[in-house]
Amino acid sequence: MTASGPLGLRSDALAACVQCGLCLPHCPTYRVTGDESRSPRGRISLMGAAELEGAPMDAGWLDAMSTCVQCLGCETACPSGVPFGELISMTRAAMVEQRPAPWRLRLGLGLLGRPRLLRWGSRLLAVVQRLGMFRRTGLFPARLPLRGGRRRSPVADADLLLFTGCVMDAWQPEVHDAVEDVLQASGRTVDRTGDRVGCCGALHEHAGLHDEACSRAEAVMAALPGDRPILVDSAGCGAALKRYGTLLGTAAGTAFSSRVFDVHEWLAANPEALPRPGTRTDEPMVVHDPCHLRHVQGTHGAVRDVLGPYVPLVELDDEGLCCGAGGAFSMLEPGLAGEVRERKVASIGRAFRRSGARTVLSANPGCAMYLAAAGIEVRHPMEVVAEALEASHGR
Repeated sequence: MTASGPLGLRSDALAACVQCGLCLPHCPTYRVTGDESRSPRGRISLMGAAELEGAPMDAGWLDAMSTCVQCLGCETACPSGVPFGELISMTRAAMVEQRPAPWRLRLGLGLLGRPRLLRWGSRLLAVVQRLGMFRRTGLFPARLPLRGGRRRSPVADADLLLFTGCVMDAWQPEVHDAVEDVLQASGRTVDRTGDRVGCCGALHEHAGLHDEACSRAEAVMAALPGDRPILVDSAGCGAALKRYGTLLGTAAGTAFSSRVFDVHEWLAANPEALPRPGTRTDEPMVVHDPCHLRHVQGTHGAVRDVLGPYVPLVELDDEGLCCGAGGAFSMLEPGLAGEVRERKVASIGRAFRRSGARTVLSANPGCAMYLAAAGIEVRHPMEVVAEALEASHGR
């Protein structure tokens, strides 16, 4: 049942929280601040007060909601099944009416639906970066590419679609190349979505721009009809694509989402397709679970299934705590995001010391860039698999 308040939240979703506090250790902003209003339990109380009791959505209220990373670690920990993702998403959408998204965020998001413009703008930034005129922040790769990845014409009868999105296509094209190499080694033909699609709308929804997120979802669905599986190598994009049914509230959205798989998820479900390496590297590597893979998609185990035969894996001791990137969170809340990242970096440091590892593997571009800005070497898991296959089979 939907309440009649200003946020449009379901009253049963608000009532599902029993205030047990089991979510608190899994909330990065609460861990850093110790502030109840910056915990899932505190935020739900504030939502309920505004929605059901008419409490004012003042500056303190808005700050509590805007400082949520939306990692959804609380959902994984919650024994009562509180749909915190639904609650915070709807709340953030309602907040835009009172606190519009910053112009620089809207400008950046506007570029994401224009893949060619994004690529050319990124190459210009790459030149500026190499001239030493660009401060390293974590919002961009440590070294933006001057050239893009492979550009290919659509393959109409390919077995699989590879969703290339916006940011990864412009800033980490080598990941798409690696994924394509691995899938082709499995005997599958691949068609990249490329400029037909562009942005999935994940960052728009994260920012509370609900209408824009829906528009992006409709555009993606219209560009990718049919029933071919859609594989995704960005955890954030995969999570968004899998939620189109919920976002749009339509059967068409649900049907589209059923075609979407994280690339590791698909490979783990088709183990016979992936060639095994002739040799296994002795160099251990640390696995970092992006929140969108661990808490939203629940497919982080597949990364280990796929990587296991190729490389010794080292686990972190932080139970999947967020790194602080959080879509645009590190740009909008740089101080708080930096404090959250410090805890992740400390966990990675402990893993490095006990294992001798020097590299972190992460399947999300935002996490990879934000951790790399802290001086950590980060790679995508599929790059490691592609290199192992190339070394084993002399490609």
